[in-house]
Amino acid sequence: MNDIQTFSLSRHRRLFSVQDNKLEYLFVQAADHPYLEEPYRAESYAVAFLKEGSIHLQAGLNHYDVEAPSIIALGPSVIRSFRKRRDLMKMDILFFKDTFLLERYADLFFLVKHKFFENNDLHVVHLEPQYETRFKKIFELIELTQSAVNHHQAEIIRNYIFALVYEIDAYYRQHSLGTQTLLNAYPLFAKFRQLLARNYMKERKLDFYARQLHVTRKYLSAAIKKQTGKSAGEWIDETITLEAKVLLQNRVLTVSQVSDMLNFSDQSVFGKFFKAKTGMSPVEYRKKI
Repeated sequence: MNDIQTFSLSRHRRLFSVQDNKLEYLFVQAADHPYLEEPYRAESYAVAFLKEGSIHLQAGLNHYDVEAPSIIALGPSVIRSFRKRRDLMKMDILFFKDTFLLERYADLFFLVKHKFFENNDLHVVHLEPQYETRFKKIFELIELTQSAVNHHQAEIIRNYIFALVYEIDAYYRQHSLGTQTLLNAYPLFAKFRQLLARNYMKERKLDFYARQLHVTRKYLSAAIKKQTGKSAGEWIDETITLEAKVLLQNRVLTVSQVSDMLNFSDQSVFGKFFKAKTGMSPVEYRKKI
């Protein structure tokens, strides 16, 4: 498994010959696939709409022959490979990071609640006519938004992603396929999630969470990584980063006040943490939004 590469969004952009704009999402319309049978992981989630043709997918040890029209949902850590089965293939693919989708959303665990984004497999929905029409319209709107200059483009795309997730979830519920979530399947993760939700404003150290859960920090980190694709430390850091983004959007608060609210020792330490996680300072982030 050490030879399996993790593709960044920048790598996906290069593969699809799209200009690297540093955004945390990517929409492409593919008539071919540039990395066919090379297995890889990704740093992003993906929802693909196979409009025409068929492809062969492998995820872990499972193989799928997927016929259009179908929706394919993938979590970041799924090891996957693709092979086109016919000359004709048309597929729209939306890649996005959870940090992009949840930047203005209170629940960091929104995506992992859904069975179709579990990190050990991909999920395929063969679309009945009424579902095909709905997904087709959403992807057409994404295409239109992507092709036009719009100050609110990122926010519009973010809401279309939520629409896609809810539409897939509606399908799963209608067909009784989505009753078990990661939180139900992994009790330790559920307890960690609850503990994190109550304490992240004050506690950033992994030792605190490990003690509360009566396990070693090494065990906690490894178990959460295996279950969700991200270590416990990454969950802690991302929860704090998202909260920081939410607080920074309130311009009544100074950066120093945000730092204090998140229990950093001083503004400088908070600034270094935020820049390490986002690539920009708190002040630069405020200028961007």
